[in-house]
Amino acid sequence: MQDFTRSEMEAGRRLFAADWQFTAAAGNVAALPPMRGVEIAFAGRSNVGKSSLINALTSRKALARTSKTPGRTQELIFFRGGDPLVLVDMPGYGHAAASKEKVAAWTSLIEDYLRGRANLARVYVLVDARHGLKDIDAQVLKALSGAAVSHQIVLTKAEVVKDAELKARIAETEAALTKYAATFPTVIATSSHDGRGVAELRAAVARLMAERR
Repeated sequence: MQDFTRSEMEAGRRLFAADWQFTAAAGNVAALPPMRGVEIAFAGRSNVGKSSLINALTSRKALARTSKTPGRTQELIFFRGGDPLVLVDMPGYGHAAASKEKVAAWTSLIEDYLRGRANLARVYVLVDARHGLKDIDAQVLKALSGAAVSHQIVLTKAEVVKDAELKARIAETEAALTKYAATFPTVIATSSHDGRGVAELRAAVARLMAERR
């Protein structure tokens, strides 16, 4: 786990206290909004809790659309609060019910976005704390490394895992990350349900923003 100073925690709180609004949805490269500000993207398997985590970070109950149907988000969804930060909800990956054609279209969109988005500061790859890294997550980490995109693992749904198991999951995940030189070496465990780790993730984004100044 990362350690943050009190000032970084406060900077994170202020950063996400803005009036967040939906700004754009892009189903193809031509529909991407103009590059403006600093973008932070959230990726993960379908139903891992990306939209719920975005809502928790921004203290909004329905900013990002949540669904019990995996794979519902099929576009890149952009949210803006106070300048310069932009949040991007990426299409979920790994949903078996999606057609091969749809999966190929999603993959192409994400690859084009990663290659061509100069203002993309980091991708947070969300992983279910109950299950840990899966083969498809490893494929995504390889793709992000190949695209030279800064990225970090965030565990979700930490509230449903016992403390000892969560500690072990964090340790095994961080140990697995040593195989991926470009992946940030520490993991942040979060819960959109009880709020644990949300302030730390905000602080991590605030630290990243400060480093880019």
